[in-house]
Amino acid sequence: MNKIHIFFITSLLIISCKKNNGFTSSGVPIIVPNGSEMYLNQPSDSLFRENNLPILEIDLPTGALNYINSDPSAEIYVEGSLTYNGEKISPIGIRYKGSVGAFVGGLSGEDLLNPSGRKTATKLSMKFKIDWKGYHSTFYNLKTLQLHSMNLDNSQMHDRLGYWLFRKMGVPAPRCIHTKLYINGEYNGLFSLVEQIDEQFTEYHFSDGSGNLYKEVWPLKSDNSIQSDRNFYQGLVTNKIQGTNISIIKSFAENILNADDSEIQTVIDHHMDLNKTIALAVVDRAIRNDDGPFHWYCNWGSCDPHNFFWYENPTNNKVYLIPWDLDNAFENIISNSNPVTAIADSWGDTTNNCQNFEYGDWQLTQKSAACDRIIGGLARYEVEYQQIKDSLINGPMSEFVVNTLIDQWQAQITNATLDAHQMHDDALNPSTWQNAIIELKSQLEHARNN
Repeated sequence: MNKIHIFFITSLLIISCKKNNGFTSSGVPIIVPNGSEMYLNQPSDSLFRENNLPILEIDLPTGALNYINSDPSAEIYVEGSLTYNGEKISPIGIRYKGSVGAFVGGLSGEDLLNPSGRKTATKLSMKFKIDWKGYHSTFYNLKTLQLHSMNLDNSQMHDRLGYWLFRKMGVPAPRCIHTKLYINGEYNGLFSLVEQIDEQFTEYHFSDGSGNLYKEVWPLKSDNSIQSDRNFYQGLVTNKIQGTNISIIKSFAENILNADDSEIQTVIDHHMDLNKTIALAVVDRAIRNDDGPFHWYCNWGSCDPHNFFWYENPTNNKVYLIPWDLDNAFENIISNSNPVTAIADSWGDTTNNCQNFEYGDWQLTQKSAACDRIIGGLARYEVEYQQIKDSLINGPMSEFVVNTLIDQWQAQITNATLDAHQMHDDALNPSTWQNAIIELKSQLEHARNN
């Protein structure tokens, strides 16, 4: 065999090996970074800049896209790639995400309470898993990206404005901006890019981010008994290993439960950052985040809140409440327009002697949040609550500040909104959007005066 033939065969083998090693089993390219990429060296703040409207492009095989489109509510990951600022990260995990509300009007199934069926809406909320099967660690120091469709928010401002108000009042809450999304080269629409609440979040927002993070597990049950260890462990988002110490949140629950009424505030002062917690309650009630931790939904006798996280800081042994999922905020400020989420009570009030009761147009069952010993204890800080409310109304939520901010964001996303309307029949109508912005400003004015 002459040298030319040997060289030719060797070249074929090299090309073949590169092809086999350069793609995943699903045909997505494996791109090994060289270490100089911006997404590896820039902090997350460079992504979440207020004046930044990032363009995210995902590419995935047609078969994979058809697969997740056939059943979005299954929330199954497929492999694809992400491009931002000319840099591609591949492979990543891609799936649709959401609970009941996120899929309303977006799937072919007819049961609104049990989402099912194929994708019928152009936009659905999505999740991108960056540390996919160990290929990559972070993307601007984030391991997961969450894109919320805002399909139920005609103002396209609820997520971004709500989290901004929480953060301006000192509450540990996700950063949020708008983003444009392209799927396989086609503009899909405008989304809210909401910071994932995970270990990257705790490292950024707390002086010691190594503690336990829990999702949707309240320290006390609705009968004011202590939550089970099993539920605490099942709620863990970080430190999900056998033998994780859950003593901080358990001791908080035990001390609240065992305290006399006269001692509850002492326990709260010891276990919580009072200013941050009261500030969360103030903002939550001002924007009527009625689908959050202060709405105790009842089913089969048991009542629970949702859309929140707890973080326990191992340095100071305090627990912190974190808000989540604000797409239904603001809408009940002037009147209870949402028959599912509306909370009956004002802050600190109770109804029906702390027994479950039906409320709203749909007569759904709820329980007064202040019947919980933690929330009832927080409601006793009336002076502190009013002081922080005054700071909110005269500061971040003042007419000039908040309306100027909304106007800036509106200008930032106008072209993206118009482009989506031109491309997709089910995209938000610009007139509907403009009217929703006007309504949002009216809702904020009502909140400032009530």
